[in-house]
Amino acid sequence: MIKVTLKGGDVREYEAGTPAESVVKSLGAGLYKAACVVLIDGELKDIRTVLDKDCTLEVLTFDDERGRRAFNHTASHIMAQAVKRLFPDVKLTIGPAIENGFYYDFDTEKPFTPEILTKIEEEMKKIVKENLRIERFELPVDEAVKLMEEKNEPYKVELIKEHASKGEKISFYKQGEFTELCAGPHIPDTGRVKAFKLIQCTGAYWHGDSKNKMLQRVYGIAFPKASQLEEYLNMLEEAKKRDHRKIGRELDLFDIYPEGPGFPFFLPKGMVLRNTLEDFWRKEHVAHGYQEIRTPMILSEELWHRSGHWDHYKENMYFTKIDEGDYAIKPMNCPGGMLVYKRKMHSYKDLPIRMAELGLVHRHELSGTLHGLMRVRCFTQDDAHIFMTPEQIEDEIIGVIDLIDHFYKVFGFDYHVELSTRPENSMGSDEQWEMATNGLKNALERKGIEYKINEGDGAFYGPKIDFHLTDCLGRTWQCGTIQLDFQLPERFELEYTGADGQKHRPVMLHRVVFGSIERFIGILTEQYAGAFPVWLAPVQVKVLPIADRHNEYAYKVCDTLKAAGIRVEVDDRNEKIGYRIREAQLQKIPFMLVLGDKEVESGSVAVRARSEGDKGSMSLDAFLDMVKEKIDTKSLS
Repeated sequence: MIKVTLKGGDVREYEAGTPAESVVKSLGAGLYKAACVVLIDGELKDIRTVLDKDCTLEVLTFDDERGRRAFNHTASHIMAQAVKRLFPDVKLTIGPAIENGFYYDFDTEKPFTPEILTKIEEEMKKIVKENLRIERFELPVDEAVKLMEEKNEPYKVELIKEHASKGEKISFYKQGEFTELCAGPHIPDTGRVKAFKLIQCTGAYWHGDSKNKMLQRVYGIAFPKASQLEEYLNMLEEAKKRDHRKIGRELDLFDIYPEGPGFPFFLPKGMVLRNTLEDFWRKEHVAHGYQEIRTPMILSEELWHRSGHWDHYKENMYFTKIDEGDYAIKPMNCPGGMLVYKRKMHSYKDLPIRMAELGLVHRHELSGTLHGLMRVRCFTQDDAHIFMTPEQIEDEIIGVIDLIDHFYKVFGFDYHVELSTRPENSMGSDEQWEMATNGLKNALERKGIEYKINEGDGAFYGPKIDFHLTDCLGRTWQCGTIQLDFQLPERFELEYTGADGQKHRPVMLHRVVFGSIERFIGILTEQYAGAFPVWLAPVQVKVLPIADRHNEYAYKVCDTLKAAGIRVEVDDRNEKIGYRIREAQLQKIPFMLVLGDKEVESGSVAVRARSEGDKGSMSLDAFLDMVKEKIDTKSLS
């Protein structure tokens, strides 16, 4: 007999060789029906895994991210099976689960049109209805290669050889006539994928290399219930309405032109929004003890060798020659920050030193990944580098956590936190990484913040805490990050004089709050659907004289508001007042002041609010007090 410890501490005995599936069934029909995969001794496994020793076991459903990924991965296999049934000559490549759904890349001479996607969906429904059992098996490398060669799947043969060269097991999953090379895990059968939709088809290169063949990438989403799919599709429709690229053009904020793919243009109103965010950033950072610096955008190639970015990041960098020397356009601000720290000797009494920088960086992103302001080739990081003693680590991390929390509350965002640990491709000793990781963990635990661990997803120079915002549609965006770094101070030989009179190496924190000014503006645009809070709105008040005889009073009102620091415009065009009100509403102006004979005579203003409509007449002073209060408190309403 073996002992199985369930989540919550319940211990049950089973015969050795019992499938996990039997254990899940014994816990209730409802849980078994919802189960996707199981966690056995902390490892993700198929529900049919045989239990042959004492272990812990946790059932993961679609509500758990890990269960959801297995569910979506199975949906990608169902799609691939449907494609092979309809188009036997199509070659299979890869089909992973992604954050919101799944995709599969196909090598086909015939592009997948919307009509073809509909046919694939219909065939997928048949596969789901067949409720095919999904089974895993392993093969030696030579047999695996032979199997895929017989099926005329050259990409699979290539993948098998890649996995074998790394000493990995070669496993397959079979459902009906379809066999797929895959590490898994997967849900028990195809019948559980009750609802799905193929969203779009795009081009994608094999291995992401433009020198390789262009493949057809089909994206899809899947859910256990039709109601969940309907809810998600409604969210997508709302997301289309809120698309920052569309709103950015409509409100004349920003755009990207063919002459500069991935390089955004900010227009006058967009610059007002941007400058307001940057002014807020500066004010808060000064209040929290930061000094602002600016470092050059182009620095010598040698610097990037010294920092380690050349070995870990050069494929994402742009290069140039100056006076026959080799230079790089910076993809990150940190090496410049190292040089600023190193310009003079520091004492332990100077630390911590907090240096903040709104630094423009350039990164070579593939054209297929570019997306409005969300993924660009040049952006401004609201960076800061904190140099400190080892004893100051936890307090400084907590200070950054508090600052980030303050920022996100101002904009009305909830968030969750993830801790990413040492990746395979990293610099530094085990001892340094352990100290850095523990420093981040201890700070989170002192704050009482729950966090998820992403094993192996840290930066090459240190572990990190990432802050994921949740917007009004339930989507998440990774923005703020805190990265603890022992490596760059070592590589740049940074020093400070300790209380003992000896030279010591400082520890460094990299951190951002917005992440990227451009991306954060894109997120805000979609969060508010362009209807920015008053303090952020490029135009806060639109003054609308009803007739020409009211223009003089309109401009007096405008001058009074401008003198009080309000961003205001007068619309005195020869158009009907209803037309101008509707246009101001479409431009999402927070307040409109409609001025006619009554307002001129009484020295008042008739106020229309973007969200509330007609608010009636009030004195100009009362209106000004109301607007200033909303601006000063950064009200979201």
